[in-house]
Amino acid sequence: MPGPTLALDGLIIGKRPPTESFQQHAVYTLAEGTVRVHQRIPKKPGASHVPLDLFDEAAFVLEGARDGGATWFVKEVRLLHREPGLGRSYDALATASAIATLVARNNVPEESRESVYTLLKTVFATLASGGRPDVVYLKSLYCFARDEGYPLKQEWYPTLVADDRAAFAAVLNQPVADQTTPADTVDGLRTQLERYLRGHTDVLLD
Repeated sequence: MPGPTLALDGLIIGKRPPTESFQQHAVYTLAEGTVRVHQRIPKKPGASHVPLDLFDEAAFVLEGARDGGATWFVKEVRLLHREPGLGRSYDALATASAIATLVARNNVPEESRESVYTLLKTVFATLASGGRPDVVYLKSLYCFARDEGYPLKQEWYPTLVADDRAAFAAVLNQPVADQTTPADTVDGLRTQLERYLRGHTDVLLD
């Protein structure tokens, strides 16, 4: 008797080394949050096989384990979108991976899933188009924690010195393409934000 089926769209935010038979992906979805799926690796790849890569958006039909466990297998898959520009820069790839790992590591509540899905798509597209990785990471980390319900504007932002408050406001409110904040200032703000998140929230950074 076949297992249950599940149809959903998702973003590839994690990928483990393949086994002989399967490639395992972490897929972020609106309906289920992050799910782990296994895609069979054919012995003789044909036209029907769709190899997926990190940061791809795809439409899945998944089949669950017959015993009712949490394992899902790819029954059908269709690639919806890919950002080829991400491969042009190591820093862009590293930043996309860091944000994807952040999402995979944390249990996103149902009410925040849509905003996080939009955040991921924006991150991947901005980095692929050449946006500054340091700025993208800082803005994304702040937005992720804010959308998780943490009062960063009320608790973290006021702890910054005046110059840092002005710099962070510019980072947050200006488009990435228009950013002129020095890299060392962005790095200092990132360090302060990560320190706050580690000490005052349940956001898992490591």
